[in-house]
Amino acid sequence: MSGTLQDRGDRVADFAPVERIEGRLDAGLLLLCDHASNGLPSAYGSLGLCAADLETHIACDIGAAEVCRHLARRFSAPALLTRFSRLLIDPNRGGLDPTLVMRISDGRIIPGNARIDAAEIDRRRALYWTPYRQMIAAQVAAMLAKGPPPAVIGIHSFTPLWKGLARPWQIGILWDGDPYFSAHLIAALAAKGLAVGDNEPYAGSLPGDTLDAEIAPRGLAGLLIEIRQDLVAEPPRARDWAELIGDVLAPILARPETHRTAAQQNIRAKC
Repeated sequence: MSGTLQDRGDRVADFAPVERIEGRLDAGLLLLCDHASNGLPSAYGSLGLCAADLETHIACDIGAAEVCRHLARRFSAPALLTRFSRLLIDPNRGGLDPTLVMRISDGRIIPGNARIDAAEIDRRRALYWTPYRQMIAAQVAAMLAKGPPPAVIGIHSFTPLWKGLARPWQIGILWDGDPYFSAHLIAALAAKGLAVGDNEPYAGSLPGDTLDAEIAPRGLAGLLIEIRQDLVAEPPRARDWAELIGDVLAPILARPETHRTAAQQNIRAKC
């Protein structure tokens, strides 16, 4: 990184942190892609990594952005996708999470993060992390004002191997607190003959993550879809998976009772 602090600040601020896909405010669905891109503002160079490293899962969720964009088109639904790499700052971590800026990822030292101080973390949080969270909140508010409460789905992908062990799932549904929406989706995917992970390959409970901080407090149904990266690494295959997910998701979204939160179910029962 070079130039004066003012020069660097100007160049960093010019980098738009979020890609917005417009959609119907009454679509009943909001799509998010927290790790859509391996992009980095020019002021940060490559964070000291080689180009090959930036093409791997440590920089972004391979295939997730293509799936997200295709689903947005299919449902005419709004979508928000980050344009910055998770290595710059992870938008799916709580603002004070110690892994918000990774110094080491999957055994690789990230040179541009290795000696990062609190002031630089604050700066990245203000320029990238916070605008993404604010855009989610604004989009949810706009949808609530114009249509039914939207279900919120984050699109992610996971590596086929982790620490030498194969992951058998083709797709995982991650949820936390309220299993109602996820249970319907898991059952429908399993009925297609897929190997579906229920809170696999990760637990869906991560305090401060996007769904925990931005969706659950608003009483909305939300979950993460994780797809194994070897299945979506090529755009045509990613689009095929998006079509499959769309086919399964459409009848669930068409029946509001299948994607209400437990609180919404209780309110409805008392009416």
